[in-house]
Amino acid sequence: MKYLLSSALFAALVLSYSPAASAQTEITLIAPGGIKAPIVQLIPGFEQKTGNKVNATFGSGLGTKKQVAQGDAFDVPVIQPPYPEVLASGNVVANTATPLATVFVGVAVKKGTPKPDISTADAVKRMLLRAKSVSYPNAAGGAAAGVSFEKTLKKLGIADQIEPKLKRGKGGADAMKMVADGEVEIGLTFLSEMDEPGIEVVGPLPRAISTPTSLVGFVSAHAKDPAAAKALLQYLSSPAAASVYTEHGMQPGMGNK
Repeated sequence: MKYLLSSALFAALVLSYSPAASAQTEITLIAPGGIKAPIVQLIPGFEQKTGNKVNATFGSGLGTKKQVAQGDAFDVPVIQPPYPEVLASGNVVANTATPLATVFVGVAVKKGTPKPDISTADAVKRMLLRAKSVSYPNAAGGAAAGVSFEKTLKKLGIADQIEPKLKRGKGGADAMKMVADGEVEIGLTFLSEMDEPGIEVVGPLPRAISTPTSLVGFVSAHAKDPAAAKALLQYLSSPAAASVYTEHGMQPGMGNK
């Protein structure tokens, strides 16, 4: 595997970093939409602390991974495992891998309506079979929550049965708007994307049928200022950041997988 920065040089750059020396540095970040809300909340604190600016871009889980693997220029990529193609590309510094948070696919209903039982795999199966309509992010567009939910349907053995009542949104926000507007009865996406005022969060799907998605940050091998990029990663994995992830329904770090 090739790297554009040697480990020794990278370490020296990190150790020599000081906020004053790199004031007004712009750090570019790319991440999946599942971690957008907490990162957007955390950025102002980092900018105030360091004097640096962060330019963040958010997309689908699979789309983000593809962009990083093909060498698109971002200082700090945040991607979801597995990512062998990203490591093989040489576009990230492998030993900077930093677990940020784990996000769960959850269930939501329109505000004021009864919350269904989702405590077990069988309960989720009954809920989906009884529901008149179900929304979730379109997996065909690379949405990680959508990919995860489709795996859940296959595990439950009901993918073909409920296909006629599935409504696929452009992303998590779109899927939740369908719920809030009364267009669908049940909505699913990452808990961190459930900020639509007109919905009520029921909770996460059971781990037996839905594996949480982890998000890991790296310093890019092409980072303009590797030390500043590393400082951002450290901030996004700090105890202060952990409380923000929890606030948005995420579990800090890699979770108990």
